[in-house]
Amino acid sequence: MTAKWIELVTGPLEEKRRWRRFKQRKEQLPAGYRRAMDGLERYFMYAAPIAKGDVYVQMLEDLVDLVERAAVDGTPVRSIVGEDPVEFAEAFIANYADGQWIDKERRRLVETIDRSAEEV
Repeated sequence: MTAKWIELVTGPLEEKRRWRRFKQRKEQLPAGYRRAMDGLERYFMYAAPIAKGDVYVQMLEDLVDLVERAAVDGTPVRSIVGEDPVEFAEAFIANYADGQWIDKERRRLVETIDRSAEEV
């Protein structure tokens, strides 16, 4: 009962736990991989229009999975992101389009135009 009330005020607690686990995993990466993760995370924060917190956390968990595996295998950072890290980041974000706020606005626009077209 208390946990549900707290979640009502602060948001889902499990999501916050997943976020903390993600941060811990990122901190355990070797320095070069961690720096790449920091850059990608920062870019995602500004460029990924994801409105759903659970989708955003899932995206970061998937990214840290990828980078952790690369670190274990000794795969260079450039082999992960390629020559254009922005292109990599944009392609990565596109895989999580379901949680993007712009999709909601696109659907809303299409519905509005459909209703308008029916009235005319």
